[in-house]
Amino acid sequence: MNDVTIVGAGPTGLMLAGELALAGVPVVVLERRPTPDLVGTRARGFHSRTIEVFDQRGIADRFLAEGQTFQAMSFAGIPLDVASLPTRHPYTLGLSQGHVEDILRGWVDELGVSISLGVEVTGLRQDDNGVDVLLADGTWRRTGYLVGADGGRSVVRKAVGIELVGARATRSHLIAEAELSEEPPTGIRHDDVGIHGINLVQGTTFGMVVTERELGDATEPTLADLSAALTDVYGTDFGIHDPAWISRFTDAALQAADYRRGRVLVAGDAAHIHPPTGGQGIGLGVQDAVNLGWKLAQVAKGDSPEVLLDTYVAERHPATARVLSNVVTQALLQRSDARTDALRATFADVLRSDEPRSQLAGLLSGLDVAHDLGEGHPLLGRRMPDLDLVTADGPRSVFELLHDARPLLLDLGEPGSLETAGLADRFKRVDAESPGPWVLPVVGAVTAPTAVLVRPDGHVAWVGEGTAAGLDEAVTTWFGTPAG
Repeated sequence: MNDVTIVGAGPTGLMLAGELALAGVPVVVLERRPTPDLVGTRARGFHSRTIEVFDQRGIADRFLAEGQTFQAMSFAGIPLDVASLPTRHPYTLGLSQGHVEDILRGWVDELGVSISLGVEVTGLRQDDNGVDVLLADGTWRRTGYLVGADGGRSVVRKAVGIELVGARATRSHLIAEAELSEEPPTGIRHDDVGIHGINLVQGTTFGMVVTERELGDATEPTLADLSAALTDVYGTDFGIHDPAWISRFTDAALQAADYRRGRVLVAGDAAHIHPPTGGQGIGLGVQDAVNLGWKLAQVAKGDSPEVLLDTYVAERHPATARVLSNVVTQALLQRSDARTDALRATFADVLRSDEPRSQLAGLLSGLDVAHDLGEGHPLLGRRMPDLDLVTADGPRSVFELLHDARPLLLDLGEPGSLETAGLADRFKRVDAESPGPWVLPVVGAVTAPTAVLVRPDGHVAWVGEGTAAGLDEAVTTWFGTPAG
């Protein structure tokens, strides 16, 4: 069995480590930060599909207990009705990236994952049998597969020559938490430079985001930079001092041209960078990890050929490209000039209709992702609804049955009507009844199937409509050749 090394202990790297550990694959996480509290990016929450992903692993309650749920999704200033989406989690969860990482570290620790802090990767080389990873202290580490989850400036991505392509930066923004001596005006402000905002965190600590008049450079911003930007916008820096952290982001929306080079893969911000508009960052990374984890595990264990890893790129690249396009549009609509005002007004008119609002809610929430697995039932390629089931072991939900990250065959037809004897070692089979209703985001109600093959990431790989036609092929494609 091959082992896997992950570079980066952010949400993406930690989620991927948990997925691999559940599959029984040896995994080590290398993190450049000497302590886990030095979070480099400051995402503040995530949406419905990401909560569902955590629910599929039985850990959603940990996040819900620490965060705050709210209805805040919008596009161009127009609220979107997430509460009506067919999910157990029709809301956004507000939770800082630091808290997200704390919870995921606790989870992977329970699974026995080793995290090495203060270990910096500076280079790599690979051959047909593995990857040699060069560390900052001059030593080499050998691993079967390497995944770069090491952020937008990914050393791993650069080392294998994967280019970032897309919309380059035209504006930059400073984001920070700091002490203010003077009471500032809170809320959102638009001007000819861009969008700005200040909000109270606690006591005299305020969170703020300020658009810079000139495009900032790639260096880490200083307190002097933040003071100058505040003064430019507000006429004063409000006596800013003692920053907890300061960071800079731009309106660049770039995506790796490929997510794989041989035995090296990239995920999360290493595969795509974008402004935080719409709160998509953590969700995209977590969904990368859950799509990749079970596939990499099967390849690492020798259950599936390496070609399975190509489906990670084929599925996550277009799904993310849709989100980046949406984020670019939203970022453009944050400008404040006559042309942008007219464009915003047009969007506002369009979004008076239910259908476009529903489509955007499905996109931003992550619930509408549909992988192209060919023609067939509307469920094929989409995320499996978390239905209530009646089983021989009592009431169960679909997501409960995915906690162990194993493939799942749900037989919902007449007991004994679906013959799977030659396939049984490739998945967990559960005979069940479901009262439904079978409703998909954006799509609406669909015909109830008689059986469903669900991948570990929660997406449907095969749908039975009265027969087992195509089941053998789907099992072999996704989960390898059955033993015997």
